[in-house]
Amino acid sequence: MCDRIARMFERFSSSYYLGRLYVRLGDCDRPVIHGDDHERVNERLYASGDGVERLDAPLVMKLDGEGAHFPVHGDDSVPSGTLAVPGPMAADERLPDRREVLLATPERAGELLRYAGYAPDESART
Repeated sequence: MCDRIARMFERFSSSYYLGRLYVRLGDCDRPVIHGDDHERVNERLYASGDGVERLDAPLVMKLDGEGAHFPVHGDDSVPSGTLAVPGPMAADERLPDRREVLLATPERAGELLRYAGYAPDESART
């Protein structure tokens, strides 16, 4: 099932992949998808294949092409194929529902994370 999530995203533009996920309110403080899904998407769409690479770096997504970009982390308590968002992000009356999700390409994700001041946890490096 984990490879299914990575295959769900198809190239949309030079900066994004497009996919559909079930989006729901989560009991979380940040957006999360299942840990295995997160790792597979990282491996399949973000990793270059050169050397040892992090597979826990946040994915960068945007709902329906509207609103702000946000980092997405892995959490095994979320069902596969689901994006759980915290309360403040779930003000949309269309939740829960299957929604189009834009996933930034590795280059675009890096830019967006730098702009947001994201500093990776170096202790998590493998």
